[in-house]
Amino acid sequence: MSELMLGNHAVARGLYEAGADVVSGYPGTPSTEITEFAAKYDEIHSEWAPNEKVATEAAIGASIGGARAFTAMKHVGLNVAADPLFTSVYSGVNGGLVIAVADDPGMHSSQNEQDSRHYAVASKAAMVEPSDSGECKEFTKAAFELSEKFDTPVILRLSTRVSHSQSVVDICPRIPHDTGKYEKNIPKYVMTPANAVRRHADVEKRLDALREYAEDCPFNTVEMNSTEIGIITAGIDYQYAKEALGDRASYLKLGLINPLPERLIKDFASKVEKLYVIEELDDIIETHCRSIGLDPIGKKAFTYLGEYSAAYLKEKILGERDEFITYPEPLPVRPPVMCAGCPHRGVFYILKKLGVMVSGDIGCYTLGAAAPLNAIDSTICMGASVSGLHGFNIARKGEYEDKAVAVIGDSTFIHSGITGLINIAYNASNSTVIILDNSITGMTGHQNNPANGFNIKGDPAAAVNIEELCHAVGIDRVRVTDPADLAGTESVIREELAAKAPSVIIARRPCALLKSVKHAPPVKVSEEKCKACKACMRIGCPAVSMSTGKAKIDNTLCVGCGLCTQLCRFGAISG
Repeated sequence: MSELMLGNHAVARGLYEAGADVVSGYPGTPSTEITEFAAKYDEIHSEWAPNEKVATEAAIGASIGGARAFTAMKHVGLNVAADPLFTSVYSGVNGGLVIAVADDPGMHSSQNEQDSRHYAVASKAAMVEPSDSGECKEFTKAAFELSEKFDTPVILRLSTRVSHSQSVVDICPRIPHDTGKYEKNIPKYVMTPANAVRRHADVEKRLDALREYAEDCPFNTVEMNSTEIGIITAGIDYQYAKEALGDRASYLKLGLINPLPERLIKDFASKVEKLYVIEELDDIIETHCRSIGLDPIGKKAFTYLGEYSAAYLKEKILGERDEFITYPEPLPVRPPVMCAGCPHRGVFYILKKLGVMVSGDIGCYTLGAAAPLNAIDSTICMGASVSGLHGFNIARKGEYEDKAVAVIGDSTFIHSGITGLINIAYNASNSTVIILDNSITGMTGHQNNPANGFNIKGDPAAAVNIEELCHAVGIDRVRVTDPADLAGTESVIREELAAKAPSVIIARRPCALLKSVKHAPPVKVSEEKCKACKACMRIGCPAVSMSTGKAKIDNTLCVGCGLCTQLCRFGAISG
């Protein structure tokens, strides 16, 4: 039986069929759905962890315990998980250990465009890369076998297009995995310097064995067609190249990305007149080819930036351009905005009004940087808002203590904001942190987190009490406000900025898109009272517009949050 699946769904199916026992992850587009789909299989223990480091450590522990273990994250999540990754390559595995990382060429939902293949090379871990959903499933299953055969974690590299496109997947039964008996093994799993020195030698021997395996393994395949053009590629770029060139080129499709073969590549290169290396982002494969004496056409012809496409490759290699039908006039842009009724909107409106410096963080509230709010000054990575505010206030020697704040979501605060808050308390900077608590992980699609009291399956779970946590790390001033109350929230922010002590404001209101939230009826505009002052437009709500010189409310979008009614001085907008 076959089924059409997303790449991420296919990875989860591969976990099921491979007899995987434990899946721990943290949501991050484009990898999120892997863990969500895995949670639908009752045979697999699946969970959301507070962050990627914890998820990877949980998977490593499960592997040491004999389970087939798995964790999934986006590329920047691998930065967070890098510490346990590097050492787990030394300690090796008991049960198979697979770490999925989804890169985001084109930065559809990310703050950078990093190439995770560097992590495989640097950590000396094996890495495989599928090119479609069918391979996502098969490579996931094979990755466990590879992990156990070579005693190594295996990184499964995905990309946005592979994760979020669909293709046919063959459905097979689950083969349960025997965890066996646990045996203590201090030299293997206790990475003190004396043990790690010996394990490093094992890592190098393993790499040599993997290099030999790469020469004739099922992950790497050759398709000989024309001898005029040869393409060395991997992942989604193989699909682009095949669509662009068809039988006019031959292909060496590399599925085992680290380590790369030598003899196989040289043999393929010897059979073609012109050799291309096609790879999105960095020149990993091209650099390897040059190191073994080849001179392929690579990044001198193809960009380091963003995603490729079949049309792009056809033009670069063949000089042929596809014809497209274009509209005679440019279409209006539709920039992303916070949803109607978003609880973060009121906070950013106030912060803009107060003219404060805002140290921002990763989440849907990053849209507070967009017009007309333009409220956020910086966004770096998960948790950086809190730590960054501390450093900013120190750098400005107190100048901004009453006019700078950090904003961070509840899930992100649990992920990596707590340690930054500890730093504020411990090193006593007069900093104000606003936790935007919308009771969910919003940006990646409404995943539960340790602060909202539900686990990945929606069952009740222990919930972190954010107020008590803030007190426990040394913050005496902790306030809770409803961001839908503009006057009340502004008063709290002003008071905490004026206070000569570190403080936390918890702006608490659930995400407007949660099914459990009951909305008020849409508000209405009185055209007689409306003065067309456009004060209601300052919050950037997509439900509010100006029509025939008067304010207009879109009833299909408005959730009756009441922000615009609070802005109208003439009483023209009412519930």
